[in-house]
Amino acid sequence: MMNAMNATTTGKDDALVLVPAAPDVTAAVARWLGHLGDERRMSGKTLDAYQRDVRQFLVFLAGHLGGAPSLADLARLAPQDVRAFMAARRAAGVSGRSLMRTLAGVRSFARFLERNGKGKVAALAAVRAPKVPRTLPKPIAAAAAKRLTDADLRAGEAREPWVLTRDAAVLALLYGSGLRISEALGLKRCDAPGKGDAIRVTGKGNKQRMVPVLRPVAELIADYVALCPYDLPADGPLFVGARGKLLSPRIVQLAMERLRGALSLPDTATPHALRHSFATHLLARGGDLRAIQELLGHASLSTTQIYTAVDTDRLLDVYRSSHPRA
Repeated sequence: MMNAMNATTTGKDDALVLVPAAPDVTAAVARWLGHLGDERRMSGKTLDAYQRDVRQFLVFLAGHLGGAPSLADLARLAPQDVRAFMAARRAAGVSGRSLMRTLAGVRSFARFLERNGKGKVAALAAVRAPKVPRTLPKPIAAAAAKRLTDADLRAGEAREPWVLTRDAAVLALLYGSGLRISEALGLKRCDAPGKGDAIRVTGKGNKQRMVPVLRPVAELIADYVALCPYDLPADGPLFVGARGKLLSPRIVQLAMERLRGALSLPDTATPHALRHSFATHLLARGGDLRAIQELLGHASLSTTQIYTAVDTDRLLDVYRSSHPRA
């Protein structure tokens, strides 16, 4: 078995990342990441996470097996080897949810090896992932969600009016169209909607979908564009920061923190909670689950179904607080 540390070049910046494995494994890792990026169209952040997961596994195996693992070594792994990896990660303070995600990344690599005739890592399939408690999304009440998109709520702050209007427009998109913050900030100037129009959004895996934009939201975006002191070229970002560059998600998060204080909302009231609120409020008003799935850009209906549990909890809370015998 080789003891040398072999290097493979991956990632959006082509940074040199050391993978402690034999050459056949490092070559397979590079091909796998290329497949995820080119064919599965995964984002750079997702690729970084997958690469990090597999690297952690290979680092452990290098010490556990006494040398850089080869494809043959991976095929010979026993369930107890995988359990030893899980125990080591647990001892390092890794949560069950993070460990579950790491195993998902490693299993993705193992499936790629099997599909390409490079051997089967049966031990990974023989070990159960750790059970983690399901955390339900925490939506914001409808009245508060609407107020968060009111630029006048922050009128007393020492900030330019265009900045306050911009923040309100971004938050209105998150709640009014159910966008992820990355999707909203990824919009180009040419994507700006007309009044009551729809926009094309690029979501996870570079998958595109059409989402409706309510008239008040479209008007907020139009107000921001009119007030923005910077030139916004058609192929440039729609939402820009104080220096005219692409707006950072952190700026939106800070704006949300200020609004939380103004409205006495809990810490769970984050920009992403507006997306949860969009789905929960649609479902509560009789929205079709399949339609909500399409609007959110979920690949699987099971991901969207979590909002049915949220709505059930809300109904039970109403029942307990209202029924005279509850």
